[in-house]
Amino acid sequence: MNDDLKEKIIETLKTIHDPEISVNVYDLGLIYAVNIDFANNVSIDMTLTSPGCPVGSLLVKQVKRYVKKLEGVNEVEVNLVFDPPWDPQSMSEEAKLELGVL
Repeated sequence: MNDDLKEKIIETLKTIHDPEISVNVYDLGLIYAVNIDFANNVSIDMTLTSPGCPVGSLLVKQVKRYVKKLEGVNEVEVNLVFDPPWDPQSMSEEAKLELGVL
């Protein structure tokens, strides 16, 4: 796998914020997996804080659009998954501090 490209993708994901929580989707723990195949097609497994999240479709579209803009990325597929369900413990330490969870 292209580790440099994966790092660029993660940095890009950190620029996409959940408008309801004001924390980026990566540190919020919404991104479960980032996979890159031999042709630099990207597959991202992500979830939402709840299945009925009112900004869910917006977040999925942003993830796809932002990652697709990266140099070297071919196709982008975002898989919305709810198993396992999101849990606040999925957040990074930074996000927990920002939200006062720690």
